[in-house]
Amino acid sequence: MPYLKPRREGQSDAWAEEAAARGGKGTQRIAHAGEVPAPDDVAGLLRIAAGDPVIVRRRIIELDGAPCELTDTYYPVDIARGTPLAETGKIRGGAVTLLAALGHVGVRVREDVTARMPDADEREALRLGPDEPVLRLSRVTLDARGNPLQADLMLMPAHRQQLRYEIRIG
Repeated sequence: MPYLKPRREGQSDAWAEEAAARGGKGTQRIAHAGEVPAPDDVAGLLRIAAGDPVIVRRRIIELDGAPCELTDTYYPVDIARGTPLAETGKIRGGAVTLLAALGHVGVRVREDVTARMPDADEREALRLGPDEPVLRLSRVTLDARGNPLQADLMLMPAHRQQLRYEIRIG
C-alpha cells in the first residue's frame, strides 16, 4: 500500500503516481490545515478526549480535475504542531514521508469502511446526484509501540471506487 510508506527522494506522491499508471492526472487541493478540536470519532481513533486539540489537513482529491474523494487527516498536536502538517502548503514526498523524517513511522494500519448517503455539502463537493451513496473509510496508523500517529477520514462516491486489499498472512 504505497500511501502508507515514506516516498524516496524525488519520487512523486502516491496518488499522482497511481493516477498516472491508470492514464489519468491525480491532484489534491488542501482546503484547510491547522489546529481544531478533535471530533468524537477522531478522538477515539487517536485515543484522546473529544475536543482535545489536533492538527487537521482537509483535502479534496481529484482525478482529471473532478473531485473523487474528500479526505481529512488528523494528527496529535505533539507530533504535528509547528510542522508543515499544520500548514496548507504541499509537503514534498507527502505527510507519511515527513512523519518518518520526524521519527514517526507507521507499522500497522486499521481501516473500517461503511456506506451511507452524503449530506448536502458532501454531495455538492463530490458533484453527486441525490440518490448516490458514498463510502466512508476510517483509517488509523499506529507506530511500533501501538501509539496512533494519524487518523484519516475519507469520503468517496461509491460508484467511482474500487477498494483493493492485499493481505500477507504469516
